Amino acid sequence: MVEKINVLIAGVGGGSHGLEILKALRVSDIKYNICGTDMSPYSLGLYKADKGYTVPPAMHQDYIPIILDICEKESIDVIFHGSESDLKALSDNREIFKEKNIFLPLNSKRVIDICMDKNETFLLLNNKGINTPRTMAIDSEKDLGSIDFFPVIIKPYKGGGGSRNTYIAQDKDELCFFCNYIIKYGGNPLVQEYVGSYDNEYTVGILSGIEGGIISSVAIKRSILSGLSNRLYLHSKNKEEILAISSGISQGEVINDKKLLDECKKIALTIESKGPINIQCRFVDNKLYPFEINPRFSGTTFMRALAGVNEPDLFIRKYLLKETLSKDIIPNEGLVLRGLEESFIEKKTN
Repeated sequence: MVEKINVLIAGVGGGSHGLEILKALRVSDIKYNICGTDMSPYSLGLYKADKGYTVPPAMHQDYIPIILDICEKESIDVIFHGSESDLKALSDNREIFKEKNIFLPLNSKRVIDICMDKNETFLLLNNKGINTPRTMAIDSEKDLGSIDFFPVIIKPYKGGGGSRNTYIAQDKDELCFFCNYIIKYGGNPLVQEYVGSYDNEYTVGILSGIEGGIISSVAIKRSILSGLSNRLYLHSKNKEEILAISSGISQGEVINDKKLLDECKKIALTIESKGPINIQCRFVDNKLYPFEINPRFSGTTFMRALAGVNEPDLFIRKYLLKETLSKDIIPNEGLVLRGLEESFIEKKTN
């Protein structure tokens, strides 16, 4: 048995993928000593970790020096990111951590930078011949005249994943309202065709090797109408269908659909992924329509681990411990469900 490995989860959060990585590592048969950092002292992950530190936001000038100090103090071997801002900061400074012999299980900087700009992501996919929903970036109000397909999803195209500031428009008036709202508060709107229905939406994790090839693939058919998993729910204008957007808190059914997984693997190989990516998509009439690609571990990381594919653990085993892994590991099929968890942290008195 390997000696205990010291792991830092930067941005360990409470509802983020950082906490999901922590939970996944806890169910490994490797003993991980987990240190968590977060900018909020009320982060549940700080109390779930073996040791927790409150740090400045990831964009703060002192963030990287403080993380390095923690790494030295705790003899950290591996750093995982727990939010998009932590991901960006670690990616941009990866050479510093490499010099310290600290392993960063990240995708390439190129893939991260492209996927954190949704417009660039879809331009790349279209140029590579990947099937996508009709998609258009809105840089000014005059661009809105080119939109002649409804309903549409409207969301900012810069930054990370998630469904914050994501809307559905069914006509020109709604399109103009939501796009102008995003622009008003400094965002860059992306308009995307609403494809399929709520009952054919998937979240798919593809873990690629640093040297290429697929390590694992997991597809979860989302159940997005429950209160926890639904961000937006409305009826179409003709009242004949429900239009819905997931909250990003996924649950549903693990399904090993070869066609679906093969199409997602094709995307991972096409964008030259060298780490974790998470593909949000709809699968309609045996055709895949990706609508978002997140270049990171997912909010479903722990659920995937419960189904038999522990992605952060696999990456450590392969690249830190030099274990030989099976190729293209797939999960056990079954339901993965979520609920709320409450914790009481007793106040310390001197």
